[in-house]
Amino acid sequence: MSKATDIQITKVDYYLLPVDMRMPLKFGPESVSSVTCLRVAVEVTGADGRRATGWGETPLSVTWAWPSNTLTYAERYEAMVNLTQQLASAWVEKTPSGHPLEIGHFFQTECLPSELSEFNSGHSEDPLPHLAGLIVASAFDIACHDAFGMLHEVDTYQTYNQEYLSSDLSRFLTAEDPTVSFEAMYPCDFLNLVPETRLPVWHLVGGLDPIEQADCTGHEPDDGYPVTLRDWITSDQLNCLKIKLRGNDQGWDYDRLIRVGDLSIELGVEHLSADFNCTVKDPAYVNKILDRLSAERSDINRRILYVEQPFPYDLKANQIDVSSVSERQPLFLDESAHDWQYVALGRSLGWTGVALKTCKTQSGAILSLCWAKAHGMPLMVQDLTNPMLAQIPHVRLAAHAGTIMGVESNGMQFYPDASLPEAQVHGGIYRRRNGHLDLSTLSGYGFGYRLDEMSRDLPSPQTICRGDAS
Repeated sequence: MSKATDIQITKVDYYLLPVDMRMPLKFGPESVSSVTCLRVAVEVTGADGRRATGWGETPLSVTWAWPSNTLTYAERYEAMVNLTQQLASAWVEKTPSGHPLEIGHFFQTECLPSELSEFNSGHSEDPLPHLAGLIVASAFDIACHDAFGMLHEVDTYQTYNQEYLSSDLSRFLTAEDPTVSFEAMYPCDFLNLVPETRLPVWHLVGGLDPIEQADCTGHEPDDGYPVTLRDWITSDQLNCLKIKLRGNDQGWDYDRLIRVGDLSIELGVEHLSADFNCTVKDPAYVNKILDRLSAERSDINRRILYVEQPFPYDLKANQIDVSSVSERQPLFLDESAHDWQYVALGRSLGWTGVALKTCKTQSGAILSLCWAKAHGMPLMVQDLTNPMLAQIPHVRLAAHAGTIMGVESNGMQFYPDASLPEAQVHGGIYRRRNGHLDLSTLSGYGFGYRLDEMSRDLPSPQTICRGDAS
């Protein structure tokens, strides 16, 4: 079934934008000092022949999406760049017409598995994982959602309804709870359609971040931005801290929680979360830390809103009963929440909440949101250290999702100057003030980027048009 509002993708341009970090960011056992952002422009054509262009962007976060003991960072990064070319061709040549949610769902379920299988042929020892594929696909998917709004001169979040979608959510989702039905339900039924314009913002306390001046090595940047956690809390009046832990060193993890917790109490920070970086194999590891914290430092323990993804990425291969952890603290899927089916599997294993990310596609995030809310699972929206355009769909998802507490946003910690052109238009989205982000400057069609007001020079793109993709 088609609708007069359906679009067809006719062309994509994509750009690779390198960004240097002012301080290293630690992901599990690896640290990174730079990242490349994939920026995509998607041209679409409507049934009446009108055309519009939409934009999407995501950091190609290699270490987050593809931990490896056998491949170098450069080898993994090169593979993700090569996959970008392949998926760009597939996005143009293999997608049907429809609403972006329908196009994105088709690509994620029908195209991406075969594209990854083709890409990984001959690389069985350390293949490019599904999560890395989702990151690459997400920039194209986000741009498609933006283009749809631009073509129809409407905000993207006003298109997730019966007026624009050809079918209800039962086409995409299957309920696990017999009391839940997706018949005659649309994403708009699960979204905050009049979202808050001010969101509480979470700061990332990385494993290498200095807490106090005494932790500094003397190699920290002197660029006018804060360096220590104490200075960040004071400068941005932060009230929410996400604490990166090792997951393989119980003493270090406990001490880190205590140090950050003590500073939080001193400076009036009310909310904490603990992120174990997918390195834990046994729930007893997390339980021991949480039990000790509850017994010895209840003042810190009661500030913890949730625990994030202690266990391995591959949920299907690591079906661990985690209910003992979720009995102690809310336990949120992050890296494992590839799509709503993984969320359903996680729920059956004892996970209680979901951390959404636009880097797993806007389409997938919307569908996971609907499934989770229908089954009573609380939500967060987590960052991928998003700079530049990537920040805007990210914060918009949080504003419409109805999270338990605002949104994580840490791009300003690691590369604040990378977003200066965007910050000239949306200062409150790229600077944290009074512990919040201010989204009130977003306006217009699509995601409300106001791109024509930004002065950013882009390199020459790679271009693929329908009919000439290889």
